[in-house]
Amino acid sequence: QVQLVESGGGLVQAGGSLRLSCAASGSIRSVNDMGWYRQPPGAQRESVAVITGAGSTNYADSVKGRFTISRDNAKNTVYLQMNSLKPEDTAVYFCNARIRSWTGATYTNYWGQGTQVTVSS
Repeated sequence: QVQLVESGGGLVQAGGSLRLSCAASGSIRSVNDMGWYRQPPGAQRESVAVITGAGSTNYADSVKGRFTISRDNAKNTVYLQMNSLKPEDTAVYFCNARIRSWTGATYTNYWGQGTQVTVSS
């Protein structure tokens, strides 16, 4: 069994910062790509940032220069540092990871439960 647990969401004023964390736990053999997605109110889930197992990163145009994704492979944890937050960043943020468990033959996509980020103007 594999779980992703997120933390770090909350309410912040425009221009402020938040740091999200997502820790993977359970029967983990290896972790491939890890990423953050968000779902604004009344909208579809969208990709925010992804980091590969080798450390390459990719960002949505809307967050480039403001958000930074990183990971700690020893802790199976991915982070999202969010600076210069805007009201349009308000959303539920989900972490995602492609994980191969000790009982699985292939990599499987896992999702966290989501954490609310609200940016007030």
